[in-house]
Amino acid sequence: MPVGHVEVKTVEQRSRRRRRIRQRIRGSAERPRLSVFRSSKHIYAQIIDDDQGHTLVAASSRDLSVKGSHKTKEVAGMVGKLLAERAKEVGVQRVAFDRGGYLYHGRVKALAEGAREGGLAF
Repeated sequence: MPVGHVEVKTVEQRSRRRRRIRQRIRGSAERPRLSVFRSSKHIYAQIIDDDQGHTLVAASSRDLSVKGSHKTKEVAGMVGKLLAERAKEVGVQRVAFDRGGYLYHGRVKALAEGAREGGLAF
């Protein structure tokens, strides 16, 4: 087997999990979807209204207000709080959490807990 085969396989598996999750979770104007994407270096989160097909709010670890020499889970928590602050500005209080095919563990869990601390309900 080629070395890259394992990597492709894990991407395909996450993609399948993501599709299964998205069959059940749908964002609306009353309760938009909080979508998470995690790369090896950064974490990204968006609040999306699927009815309109628009991103209402976004935050990531690449934002200048979050950058620094912190641990990855701490940064994910800070991104969650930043996202919650931005969501309050546009009037979003309740969301449906879409973990994007990732396990609810580590950075994804830290982001969710940070968003809850910031005032989002899910």
